[in-house]
Amino acid sequence: MHSRRKLRLRVGLRMVQAVNCTRWRMPSDKGLFEDGDVVIGGLFNVHYLAPAEDSDFTKQPDNFPCTDLQNLPLQYINAMAFAIEEINNSSALLPGVKLGYHIHDSCALPAFELPAALSMVGGDSPTCNIAAEYEEEIGARTGKQAVPLIIGGSSSGTAQILSRILGPLSVSYTASCTCLSDRQQYPNFFRTMASDIYQTQAIVQLAIHFKWTWIGAVITNTDYGLMAVKVFQEGIQGTGVCLAFVEILQRENIVSDARRAALTIQASAAKVILIFTWYTDVTELFLQLAKINVTDRQFLASEAWSTSSDLLQNPVSSKVARGVLGVAIRSTTLPGFENYIQNLNMARRPDDEFLREFWEKEFRCSPGDTPQSSFTSSSRARADRSLQRAALPPCNGTETLKGVHNLFTDTSQLRVTNNVYLAVYAAAHALHNLLSCPDIHSPTGNNISTCSFPKQIKPFELMQHLSKVNFTTPQGDLFYFQGADIPAKYDLVNWQRTPEGQPHLAVIGRVDGFDLHFNESAIQWSTGSNQVPVSVCSERCPPGTRVATRKGEPICCFDCIPCADGEISNTTGSAHCEHCLSEFWSNAERTACIPRQLDFLSFNETLGITLTAVAVSGVVVTTAVFVVFLYYRQTPVVRANNSELSFLLLLSLKLCFLCSLVFIGRPSVWSCQFQQAAFGISFVLCVSCLQVKTIVVLAAFRSARPGAEALMKWFGPAQQRGSICFFTCIQVIICIIWLSLSPPIPRPDLEVPGLKVTLKCAMASVVGFSLILGYIGLLGCTSLLLAFLARKLPDNFNEAKLITFSMLIFCAVWVAFVPAYVSSPGKYAVAVEIFAILASSFGLLFCIFAPKCFIILLRPEKNTKKNLMAR
Repeated sequence: MHSRRKLRLRVGLRMVQAVNCTRWRMPSDKGLFEDGDVVIGGLFNVHYLAPAEDSDFTKQPDNFPCTDLQNLPLQYINAMAFAIEEINNSSALLPGVKLGYHIHDSCALPAFELPAALSMVGGDSPTCNIAAEYEEEIGARTGKQAVPLIIGGSSSGTAQILSRILGPLSVSYTASCTCLSDRQQYPNFFRTMASDIYQTQAIVQLAIHFKWTWIGAVITNTDYGLMAVKVFQEGIQGTGVCLAFVEILQRENIVSDARRAALTIQASAAKVILIFTWYTDVTELFLQLAKINVTDRQFLASEAWSTSSDLLQNPVSSKVARGVLGVAIRSTTLPGFENYIQNLNMARRPDDEFLREFWEKEFRCSPGDTPQSSFTSSSRARADRSLQRAALPPCNGTETLKGVHNLFTDTSQLRVTNNVYLAVYAAAHALHNLLSCPDIHSPTGNNISTCSFPKQIKPFELMQHLSKVNFTTPQGDLFYFQGADIPAKYDLVNWQRTPEGQPHLAVIGRVDGFDLHFNESAIQWSTGSNQVPVSVCSERCPPGTRVATRKGEPICCFDCIPCADGEISNTTGSAHCEHCLSEFWSNAERTACIPRQLDFLSFNETLGITLTAVAVSGVVVTTAVFVVFLYYRQTPVVRANNSELSFLLLLSLKLCFLCSLVFIGRPSVWSCQFQQAAFGISFVLCVSCLQVKTIVVLAAFRSARPGAEALMKWFGPAQQRGSICFFTCIQVIICIIWLSLSPPIPRPDLEVPGLKVTLKCAMASVVGFSLILGYIGLLGCTSLLLAFLARKLPDNFNEAKLITFSMLIFCAVWVAFVPAYVSSPGKYAVAVEIFAILASSFGLLFCIFAPKCFIILLRPEKNTKKNLMAR
């Protein structure tokens, strides 16, 4: 493989031998350089390109000069220089080897960071020969020594570009995209920044803990933001948390994108907004939110901006973003770094263009002429800087950083700065192991059989050592790589205000891997109080209701539907209603199952009192008729129609009225058995009397015909009483068998819904009750048929007519009873049966005895034998 590669390179050399090209110009000639035996590269976003409405970054960089020197990245640069100075002064680490550095400004843009990295990889000559580029692949280098390792890039997108395009290793101090953990795609990438999966999962845990189910997201249009929101969506699956919207910001169109995102935040019901982007983008977003007066949102911050002092101290941020809750790189201190920063001056570092610019900005004076840079820049850029410096007075040399207080000089809480420091030390330990010439026969596992020299460092050899570094930092912390990553350690920070109204950053918890620990009572929220903000699409359903999702909307948007009768939900946000046991029913609020109340037809309620009154009235009227008949028993009207059967009929009617009272009241074992037997026997006795009466009438008229005198012998008083006893005994036998085998028992009717459950006499066997009713119906139909046949017999007072009308009413009542009884719920079925008993009893009583009582009491002149026998 290696020989074939050399062959291709030689062919390429011949093809491009005479072709020269001009190296891509850097956006700035500024940098910080120190030669050494081994040179480490550095890429930092020292400057920031101010946002514009529309930007075209395809043009030459000189048309868009980087401005706005950033103090914090300037601290990162000096942390790298400080670490290398410590290592060079150390006798234990890389003894006899001097580390150098080439540090460039990438202006926070991948388009500027790539040429800076290429410049470090390819050397320092202003022109490049393509043949030389090919020779570089086989070791024949021209120009200045190239770097074997770069501390950078500053973003996940840049880190991906560097890892894919460049051969040398890169150790990033801020690239946190989870995608960079893939060793197959990025085998030569390392970072001292934990993967975003940990801080994203911490934010997921916060959302679940504080019950924020409707969250908006604003992310940067890079893998940093896109992968973070993907991990967040995966983390909230099945937790009831939803994303209300995702707005994407592009650095090239930050103003218009921030304006669009601000309008989306204003229109959304989400009160909690997750922001995963660079702090400069957040600055523009807050500015747009302030313009439309959106000040009531709770922001969740990623580590990229959660600790930004520029944002924290910004008056716009204090108006728009109070109580920000965010994840931050864990802070630490570096012994000696504070003195190192305070002792920096232009005399010590005369070639430091970054420090020179800071000096001019901070002290408003010019330190002197700038030495000729080793990198060329456009004449216009040099002319602009010369004009600016000409307007400043010269410095007197007494300026010092000891009295300056800003992000550059503040070393109390070092976060990314410590990542840079660790990256340098990791590289130094890897170089130390590579250059220390281990014993060839020792089982180190490195498979290194020859010593490496500073001028012959191969990236793949350095990568093997870098992946196995394991050392203790000067602060006493154990450092090692897990693949490309380091163990995740974050602070949980909160933007707070002191009693005097000054903003400050408070640490209220920590994140160790996937474990989250924080003090909830220490948080100051955007509401200005200790009350946790509420961010939901739909309020959680109260107890007694269930969640009903809306079609086509996220699961966090739903309606609350009350539980049905007999169902409850006793928790907030219940997805289902639970059925109560059959002995219980839901209360009015549908929050608890309560014992069902037994209900029955009582003597105390209106319906029971009414039916009782009617039944008693029937008994009284029947008794009155009995007394009248008994008093006038010798009159023709009473004697004409078999007075014995009339008295027996009145007695049976009285029993019918009385048996209805047994159906009223709390059902018991004896009442359930007695009521149906009493009902069946009483009505059979009553109908039997009517049937025998009708037969006697028919027999009497038939016996009046010639040759039929002996017919009445078969229907004498003894036969009449025997017939009634026979018909009644059949019903008695049916009742005895039914009540012996499967008697009705009192049982709650749990099948009927409702809080009140009817205690009724449950029919264990419907057959017995059907036989009782069927037998009564058979006798009634037979009586109706016989009475119908005898209705036109020649007599002035034919009782068969009265029996016909009474039996018509009787049959009509009981035919209507069956469907009414079956369809009536609960105790109303009992009321229907009582009504049928009373209605049929009153029908028989009035139809048969009312005409006779009318003659006896009001028309006594018609109560004669002559009048009754008249045709």
